[in-house]
Amino acid sequence: MRLTEKIIAALQNTFDTLLFLATMAVKEDFRNHVARAGAQDMNPSRRLAILGNGPSLAEQLPALIERQEWQRVDMMAVNFFALSEEFVQVRPKYYVISDPMFFRAAGRSERVDALYKALAERVTWPMTLYVQYYNPEHFDYRAAIAANPMIRIVRFHSIVFHGFRSVEFWLYRRGIGSGNFGTVVQNGEFIGILLGYKQIELYGVDHTLLDGLCVDNENRLCRTQSHYYDTTPQAPKPIYYNATNPPRPYTMHEYLAETAELFRGHEVLRDWAAEEGVRIINRTRGSMIDAYEREPM
Repeated sequence: MRLTEKIIAALQNTFDTLLFLATMAVKEDFRNHVARAGAQDMNPSRRLAILGNGPSLAEQLPALIERQEWQRVDMMAVNFFALSEEFVQVRPKYYVISDPMFFRAAGRSERVDALYKALAERVTWPMTLYVQYYNPEHFDYRAAIAANPMIRIVRFHSIVFHGFRSVEFWLYRRGIGSGNFGTVVQNGEFIGILLGYKQIELYGVDHTLLDGLCVDNENRLCRTQSHYYDTTPQAPKPIYYNATNPPRPYTMHEYLAETAELFRGHEVLRDWAAEEGVRIINRTRGSMIDAYEREPM
């Protein structure tokens, strides 16, 4: 890299780092809420299994249940897993939600309401629910889960850092910043590292985000989405920003840019995990993630 390029890169990183710190000061705070709350009776093996919502989980979950894997590994579930029949069998110790539809009026739906109802009524064991610190509409999570005494709510930061890599990992180590590069699983990995787990295993994290893309006659970007709980084939549906009112469809450029950022985020988490002495193992057959070591179930 030439001297001019180094100077430009240094100036850009300085600006991005200062902008991040200013944004944190205005929107959030500089406290490590995850570490302060701590792990919940961490398994001596210090292993954490994160259950994604990819279609491969339909194949993997029965095997995990048959082996009663939660007796050896702490479980973390995400998004709508609480609506599944397996939820009360797995009894996840941790639960993460981060999509704007869970806390913004523009994205609310009957399904979101059903999720909170399920958490309120079905959780009879100690569980930690992690939610975004950023909450511009002051959504009341405690009221949404009917103040279930078995669930404690812990906030995590959601602002992604761009700037000097050495500063980035220093901040992450102190719980400042985020793994929110585009998917809730990344937030789960970030939280797992902060809690002190030394091995994080990914199940149902297919990330086949480019499969089934198409553009309809109204120039709306559509995708055939598939989750482990889908029982019938799904037709392609427009992809919308959940945080806008009314919802606005993605353009192809925006979707591909966000997807690229998501996969870059896995590389960042891989590098930070290595610095912290943490193994991230992808046990998802056919996963499109190429950042982590792979090991079958």
